[in-house]
Amino acid sequence: MDLGTQVRVLLGDPDSQMIRQRGEEEGIGDDLAARARITRRYLEPAAKTPGVEIRLHDTILYNSIYRFDEDVLVNPHVLGAPAGQNPILHFRYIPGARTFRHYMRSFDYAWERGRAA
Repeated sequence: MDLGTQVRVLLGDPDSQMIRQRGEEEGIGDDLAARARITRRYLEPAAKTPGVEIRLHDTILYNSIYRFDEDVLVNPHVLGAPAGQNPILHFRYIPGARTFRHYMRSFDYAWERGRAA
């Protein structure tokens, strides 16, 4: 039953120079690329579901973005620290407010430059 749900997952391309560089900067080396590979593998069965699309990107990320309906969680990337050691910011969509839309434009920008996984 299709309820019109759209799920977009944008993962770092584990073979890209940007992922290698970020892994080094975070002090975790190849573990970041390995995390991207295993996440993609875990998501493969879901990718066959209508409305689910997975893409890979090779952009420099300044944050990770997780959107759920009217809420967005933003995990800023702090140079030299893995994502799990950095704060999570929670924004809720409010008509006329700009922060939620600002982060979603950032996601869309990277999404359009990504490629199918």
